[in-house]
Amino acid sequence: MKLKNWYIILSVALFLLGGMILTWFVYPKSLVRYPFFIVLLLLDFYLWTIVRKRIFTYHKGLKAAVALFYWSPLIVLSLVMLANLFWPQQEWSQLFRTYLFGVVFSVYVGKLIPALFMLVYDFIRFLWRILKTIFSKELLAEEAEKAERDKLTRRDFVGSMALVSGGVIIGTMFTGMFKWVHQFKIHMQQVRIKGLRDGAFEGYRIAQISDMHLGSWADSGSLQRAIDEVLALNPDLIVFTGDLVNYRTEEAFRFKEILQQLKAKDGVYAILGNHDYGDYVNWPSRKEKQENLTSLYNFFNDVGWKLLRNENVIIEKDTERLALIGVENWSKNTRFPRYGDIIKASKGIGNVGGKILLSHDPSHWKVIVTEKHKDIDLMLAGHTHGFQFGIEIPGIKWSPAQYLYEQWAGMYVNEDTDQQLYVNRGLGSIGYPGRIGILPEITLLTINA
Repeated sequence: MKLKNWYIILSVALFLLGGMILTWFVYPKSLVRYPFFIVLLLLDFYLWTIVRKRIFTYHKGLKAAVALFYWSPLIVLSLVMLANLFWPQQEWSQLFRTYLFGVVFSVYVGKLIPALFMLVYDFIRFLWRILKTIFSKELLAEEAEKAERDKLTRRDFVGSMALVSGGVIIGTMFTGMFKWVHQFKIHMQQVRIKGLRDGAFEGYRIAQISDMHLGSWADSGSLQRAIDEVLALNPDLIVFTGDLVNYRTEEAFRFKEILQQLKAKDGVYAILGNHDYGDYVNWPSRKEKQENLTSLYNFFNDVGWKLLRNENVIIEKDTERLALIGVENWSKNTRFPRYGDIIKASKGIGNVGGKILLSHDPSHWKVIVTEKHKDIDLMLAGHTHGFQFGIEIPGIKWSPAQYLYEQWAGMYVNEDTDQQLYVNRGLGSIGYPGRIGILPEITLLTINA
C-alpha cells in the first residue's frame, strides 16, 4: 500500500479516536451512539465519491469550495465539540444553538438517504456482475462491453436522482424546522372512568401537554401562542407529563413569566421526565447536579405548578372523588431512570371513584401498570414525541417510533383490563428542532364517567 494511503488511514483513525474522547467529555450519555457516527461518516465518504465525479470543472478553487461546502457539517460539528471544552454551549445564544444543530442534522439526513440508496444500488449491481460472470461466460466481448456502458449510464442517472432526492429531503427538513415545529395541533379525546357513577365528573376537561424541552425553543413567542391555545380550551385541570428541559434547569428561566400564565380551576400538575434529572450533563460534582435538580423543583413551585414526585392529589366534586397519581420517571429501557413508585405514590388515597396516573414513559403502562395496578383507569404519558416524524392521515398512522415503543402516540386500551393509556406527541422537540408529519400536540381529554 502507498505511503499516502497509510497517512489517510492513520488520519481517519486519529480523528475517530479524538471524536470519541470529545464525546465522552462533552456528551457522555451519547457515547453509546458513537458507532452510529462512524457508520454515518463512512456513508458520507461513500457519497462524496459520487458527488466529486459530478463536479464538471478543472478549476481547483471551485473544486475546493464544493469540497468545503460538502464537508462543512462535519467540520462545524467537530469545532462545536472542541469549543465546548472551553465555552459550554449552554452559554451560547439559544437561537444560534437551535438552528446551528438543526441545519447540521438536516444536511446529514439529506446526505444519508441518497448514500443508503446508492449503496443498495451498487450492492445489487455487484451481485448481478457476479452472477453474469458465473452464468454468462459465452457472451461476446462486444456485448459485454455494451452492457457495461449501459450500466454506467444507469448508475449516473440513479446517482443524479439520489442527489436530487437529497436536496428535496433537506428542503423538507428546513420546512419542518421553520414552520411545522410550532404548528400546534389540538387532539380531542373522550375517556371513560368506569368508577365514577354519580355524574359529577361528566364532561370534566383535562388539558395535557408534555415534553416542552425548553432548551430547544428559539423564541418565546411560539411558546406564548401554545399557552394561549391551552387556556382557550378552558380546562378544569392541566397536567404536564415530563421533560421540561433538555439538560439544565436554567434553560427554563427565560420562560418563567409565560409558564406562570398557565392556570386551571383545579390546578396545574406536573411530573418529571428522563431529561429533567440532568443525566445528560457531565457535572463536575454530585453536589452541582443535585443543585440543578433542586433548582428545577423551585422553578415548578415559582410558576405555580404542583410537582408530583411519587405522590397523589384527590380532586373532589360533590360526592365523587378522583385520584391524580404522579410518579417519577420509570422506563422499560434501563438506559433511562427508574425512580417511579406507584405504591408509594398511592399511599393515603383511600376510597375513590377513579384513578389517573401521570407517568412520562409509555413503556411503564404495559410492563407495570396493566400487570400490577389494574385499579388505574387511565395513564397519561409522553416521551416518544412520535419521533417528530411520520405519517398521520385517515387510514394511515406510521412513525419510526413504533419500532421502539409499542404505544407511541394517541389512545390505547388494554382489552383484558379495560385500562387506557394516552401518549401525547409532545409540545417541543429534541435533537432535530423540527417536525415532519407529527405535529406538536395539545391534548384535551373529556371524561365520560
